[in-house]
Amino acid sequence: MTTWTDHTADRPISLTAPSGIDRAAHHRLDEAWLAAAWSHPTTRCFVVSGGQVLIDETADGRTELVMTPSFEAPLTEAHRYFLGIDEDGVSYFALQKDALPGRIDQSARPAGLREAGLLLSPRDVGLMVHAVGLENWQRTHRFCSRCGDRTVIAAAGHIRRCQACGAEHYPRTDPAVIMAVTDEDDRILLGRQVHWPEGRFSTLAGFVEPGESIEQTVRREVFEEAGITVGQVEYVASQPWPFPSSLMLGFMARATSTEVDVDGDEIHEARWFSRDELGAAFESGEVLPPYGISIAARLIELWYGKPLPTRSFI
Repeated sequence: MTTWTDHTADRPISLTAPSGIDRAAHHRLDEAWLAAAWSHPTTRCFVVSGGQVLIDETADGRTELVMTPSFEAPLTEAHRYFLGIDEDGVSYFALQKDALPGRIDQSARPAGLREAGLLLSPRDVGLMVHAVGLENWQRTHRFCSRCGDRTVIAAAGHIRRCQACGAEHYPRTDPAVIMAVTDEDDRILLGRQVHWPEGRFSTLAGFVEPGESIEQTVRREVFEEAGITVGQVEYVASQPWPFPSSLMLGFMARATSTEVDVDGDEIHEARWFSRDELGAAFESGEVLPPYGISIAARLIELWYGKPLPTRSFI
């Protein structure tokens, strides 16, 4: 497997830009240090609920996470997650709540990653991705998969521990592949899922199965979904995708066949496009590009040679 790392250095993929936050994992089991960090006057925290946070626009036009000093934070039981430290020594925590708090000034609004990921700074995006990923896992893994007893939070939100059998459970991440498939005529294969609106096309994708390499997954998924066989597979980049718990592994793949035969279960339609054909389809509205936060948009851009139109579906 070869890589396309030279092609991705100029513009980071959404959710992956360096955040400047040191996750400082060595502090997660140090309760005394965590207590001191929480009580420090520079510490900042924010609430995450249902994958959303509060964001607000600043006077100079930027969008920021709504954060407060820890001593002004809403009360929470055990759902306080340590996210890391910035270069100035400021510690950051996320608080998981059943609902986002109200704002007296009414200017802040709730937002999920699909919106906020395109607006926030790399620091705030990094904090939000970490918090949303932990919240998704915490909400769905409250019981031990070994004995069924209730688990408790440990390691500042990064472990759930079963007090009955002693098992430790760690945040789940599901690897998935997403690939831009091209043929010998340098056309790209794009598909439309059965539940997508008319005209929305994107790259093919699928989850890695047990006992599979990622290259095998690319070839299997493309064949299962579109009936196309794949030869060469080139790794491009990865992207955290906590919807709810995926890590997207992006690839360019070269097809060794071109006869499309969609599965009808996941993919309703798949088509080959030349650059001119795709450009004309964008212009006419026949094809709508994937949402800009997704690595799918970047994979298509690598082939297309320029940014995709901004019109999209959320």
